[in-house]
Amino acid sequence: MLDIQYIRQNADTLQEIANKKHIQISIAELLEQHQLRSHTLQEIEQLRQQRNTLTRGISEQIRTSADTAEEMKQRVRDINVQLQKLEQQASQVLEKYDALMAIVPNTVSPDTPDGESDEDNVLLRQIGMPPVFTFPARDHIELGELHDMIDTARGVKVSGSRHYYLKGNGVLLHRAVQQLAFDLLMGKGYTPLEVPLMVRGSALHHTAFFPLGMDQTFRIGQEDHWLTGTSEVALVSYYQNEIIDLAEGPIRLAAASQSFRSEVGSAGRDVRGLYRVHQFAKVEQVVLCEANPEVSERIHQEITANAEELLQLLELPYQVVAVCVGDMSQKTYKQYDIETWMPGRQAYGETHSSSNLHDFQARRANIRYRTEAGELRFCHTLNNTAVASPRILIPLLENHQQEDGSIYIPAALRPYMNGMELLAAPPVTIN
Repeated sequence: MLDIQYIRQNADTLQEIANKKHIQISIAELLEQHQLRSHTLQEIEQLRQQRNTLTRGISEQIRTSADTAEEMKQRVRDINVQLQKLEQQASQVLEKYDALMAIVPNTVSPDTPDGESDEDNVLLRQIGMPPVFTFPARDHIELGELHDMIDTARGVKVSGSRHYYLKGNGVLLHRAVQQLAFDLLMGKGYTPLEVPLMVRGSALHHTAFFPLGMDQTFRIGQEDHWLTGTSEVALVSYYQNEIIDLAEGPIRLAAASQSFRSEVGSAGRDVRGLYRVHQFAKVEQVVLCEANPEVSERIHQEITANAEELLQLLELPYQVVAVCVGDMSQKTYKQYDIETWMPGRQAYGETHSSSNLHDFQARRANIRYRTEAGELRFCHTLNNTAVASPRILIPLLENHQQEDGSIYIPAALRPYMNGMELLAAPPVTIN
C-alpha cells in the first residue's frame, strides 16, 4: 500500500499506472472517500466531546436545577442518536475506503518499459543457444512417458485437469533441482525456513496477493484458510507487525514448498503437459532490506543473478526480459522475468520472476526497522523464484534429450541423482 498523502500528491500518475496495470479503480473516488472519512470522524469526535461535557455537567445541574439537568439529558440522548447514525455512516465509508486502498497499485520504476502485455516486455540478454536437433525431437510428455516418469492421464483421473504424477527418475529430477537451488541459496547466506502452506486471508492481504488475486487461490472449505501459490506469503508474513533488525544488513530467507494455483482464466491454455498445473513445488528467495532504492536495486540484480546461476548449472539456454507495466502485478515496482528455451513449444517459456516491491508490501504487513538515527521506517522487500518444478523439467528434459531417447544429466545435478550421468533410453520392444 501507499501513503494516502503520497497518493494525493501523485493522483494522476497513479491513475495512469492503474489503467496500464488493468486495475479497475478511481483514484479520485478514493480521495473523495478519504475526505468524507476524515470529515465524518471529525464530526463524531466533536459530538463525543459535546456529550462528555454535557454528561459531566448533568450531576452538577441536578443539585441546582432539575429542569436544566433534564434538558441536558435530552441533548445527550439526541447526540447519541446522531452518533449512532454517523458511526454507521463512518463504518460504510471506511469499508469503501479500505476496499479502494487495497487495490491502489504500486508505483513503477523509471526504467520499467511501457506496454500492455507480455508481448511488450523488453529483451535484456540471452544466455546460451537453443539446441539444433538432427532428429525429430520429442516434447517433455513424450520423453516422460518413454522413461515412465510422467503420467498425466492418471493425474487427471484422480484429481482432474492440470494434475499429474511423477514417477521414478521424474521424482528424483523434481527433488534434485529443488535441492540444488536450495543448496545454492544456502551458500549465499540465506536462512532456510519450513513454512505453512495454509495461511489466513490476512497474510495474503498483507503481502498484496489479496484482494486482486483471490480468484487464483484455493480456499479450505468455508474457513479463513487458503493454500498459498508461493512461500513468499509465509516468508514475508513471518515478520508482519514487527520491527526487524537490519543493523547487520539485509535479511535473506529461502523456503522450498508446495504451491497451489487455481489457474482461473487459463481455460484452454497450456492444457498439455506440465507448464500450467494446479500443484507445483517452488524454492523461493525473499529479501528484506533498508528503504534505500540503491540498495534494493542492487539486491534485485543479485536475486536475479541467483536464478540465472541455477539455469547455468542446469546448462539451459535462457533469456532475461524487463517486464512492462501492463504485465506487472499490483504490488510490483520493478520486475524481470527469466524465460528458458523449451524446444517442444519452440519458444522461451517463463520459469522465474524477480521482483522489487520497495516498501509497498512492508506497509501492508507493517514491517519496520530502525535507521541509524533511530527513525522507524518501512523496509523494502524483494522476491524471486530460485526454481519451480515440474515446469523446469520441461526444458531440462527437452533440451538434454539425445537421438536414442536418452537424457543427459547436467553435472551439477548428478550428486542428487545417485551419480547418474544419463537417463538411458528404455530398450525398444519388438512385437
